[in-house]
Amino acid sequence: MRSWFGKRGPQITPEWIVLGLGNPGAEYAHTRHNIGFDVIDILASRHRIRLNLHRDHAHYGLGKIADIPVLLAKPMTYMNRSGEAARALLQRYPLETARLLVIVDDVALPTGRIRIRPSGSDGGHNGLASLIQCVGTQAFPRVRVGIGNPPPGQMVEYVLSRFLPQEQPIIEEALQRAADAVEVTIAEGVQSAMNRFNAQSTA
Repeated sequence: MRSWFGKRGPQITPEWIVLGLGNPGAEYAHTRHNIGFDVIDILASRHRIRLNLHRDHAHYGLGKIADIPVLLAKPMTYMNRSGEAARALLQRYPLETARLLVIVDDVALPTGRIRIRPSGSDGGHNGLASLIQCVGTQAFPRVRVGIGNPPPGQMVEYVLSRFLPQEQPIIEEALQRAADAVEVTIAEGVQSAMNRFNAQSTA
């Protein structure tokens, strides 16, 4: 992959785009729906990747994971329009959608459970629905992080709420494992990550 120096310092051409879904703004920070943002922050810290680029409907940074060039991104469009950021980033950095790795919360999984899939439907998740619509395919891998089931009729309130004190140790461990899963996916491929993480259960 080629590299060059831009106005913001050394730049690289990514081989993966890692997109963590969430909503921008302090009021949404660390809510159940912002799992993707939290995992991006962990990866950025682990690999010293500065999220210092602000364009293409996203905050993102370029760096390396396992010596592989990557782009870590948080859409700034709000959840329901996440696909606009994915589409813009793929236009700037043309990659197959198989190299677009999405981190997303999932109410169908128990809190803290990790599931990796190479493709799939939106499962009722508005962020994934926007992605599928904007990039034109379901064929992109995703790391799903369970946030538990909402009470009947309270989906919106639930996903925009923060985790209960008793859930914090579970979700903090899950965030680290989700970051691990991203690293394994990039270094070894989706199937290897599925084999390693999909069989794991929460404490």
